[in-house]
Amino acid sequence: MGLRIHYGGTFDPVHLGHLAIARAARDQLQVAVRLLPAADPPHRPAPGANAAQRAQMLALAIGDEPGLLLDRREMERAQRQPETPSYTVDTLRELRAELGPRQPIAWLVGADSLLGLPSWHQWEDLFELAHFIVADRPGSSLEQALPAPLQQALEGRWASHERELFNAPAGRVLRLHAPLRNESATEVRERIAAGGDWRELLPPPVADYVAAHGLYGLHTA
Repeated sequence: MGLRIHYGGTFDPVHLGHLAIARAARDQLQVAVRLLPAADPPHRPAPGANAAQRAQMLALAIGDEPGLLLDRREMERAQRQPETPSYTVDTLRELRAELGPRQPIAWLVGADSLLGLPSWHQWEDLFELAHFIVADRPGSSLEQALPAPLQQALEGRWASHERELFNAPAGRVLRLHAPLRNESATEVRERIAAGGDWRELLPPPVADYVAAHGLYGLHTA
């Protein structure tokens, strides 16, 4: 039974660093990666671009590239339940119900997200629902002392080989071994708002979309 990899995030906007992570996971594990944009949060303004715009930028970024797919399930769930926050644990429960208890599922995150895992809703349940694949971004180190609850939760879960993720439905944590870029969506938004150089941080079709729609406080002549 094949492994399913999902890469969730706000993608506000999707940048070359996001694509580097998705490609690295696809190439290291030789399976497709499904990029899953988060829904707009209820009761507060949308991120810099709304969910429909962020999904469209993702579609433009991956184009017809083999092994990179767009999954709109969180946006669709938010349309059905507009007052309900969109939590990763709910997405993984939905996937588990859809794919069955034996299907290997992995959630792809950056190291910074893994370090913040104890702040996620019902975070300890996540390990019963999926594996984690962790992209160690520049500037963040998993070698440092981890928060005690996270250290305890990860004990005995580290995978030494990719095959471990194929042989169990959930519960393992694999570090992604690939050179990764250092872009952040925050940096992209700040550069755009300040009128700085930003296009080189985005896939060209996404940069064109940002310019065409005047997103992120873009200064136009």
